[in-house]
Amino acid sequence: MRHRKAILFVSFFIIVIVVVLFIPYRTALVFYEENTDHIEAFLPIKSGETFQIIFKHSIHLTDVVEKYIVTADHDIKQYEMVYEEFGIGMPSNAGPGETFAYEDGKYHLKDLDNYFSSMNIRNGKTVSEHRLIWESSNDDSSSEKEYMAWFNRYFEPGAWFTVQVERLSLWERLKGVKIHEGKQ
Repeated sequence: MRHRKAILFVSFFIIVIVVVLFIPYRTALVFYEENTDHIEAFLPIKSGETFQIIFKHSIHLTDVVEKYIVTADHDIKQYEMVYEEFGIGMPSNAGPGETFAYEDGKYHLKDLDNYFSSMNIRNGKTVSEHRLIWESSNDDSSSEKEYMAWFNRYFEPGAWFTVQVERLSLWERLKGVKIHEGKQ
């Protein structure tokens, strides 16, 4: 009888460990190495939260800001783009349902309705100044702070990766590098 209780206890303990390690429980913005399932880095994020990817345009050498929000079904919705120069790769007007404005010396393409289940992104090689910006609320207060991480801290210049929102298990989180909150 004692032996049977020990086996039940060990079995229960193993099941708990497997559940804790391998059941996805936390939503994150995941950066996969190009064409693999290898997690390079991840940023914990929830539905409804926003993030920005800023890159230095390789010809104009000015910042281009792409703004995104995580949808309830874990898609990535681009809702705005901000830039300083027209030219290669930069839109010169708004499409149907979009708004084009010039504010504070920058062009704003607003009300975008672009949805992505994943995005393929390259860290700049020639001009490697990509950044990720996100807001995070402090548990001690209801205010949110803005944080920034340089891509070069996590990715080699010129590296390609796939970005998508997924639920990660503890095991998957341990395999990747968490993008740390560093003040801008």
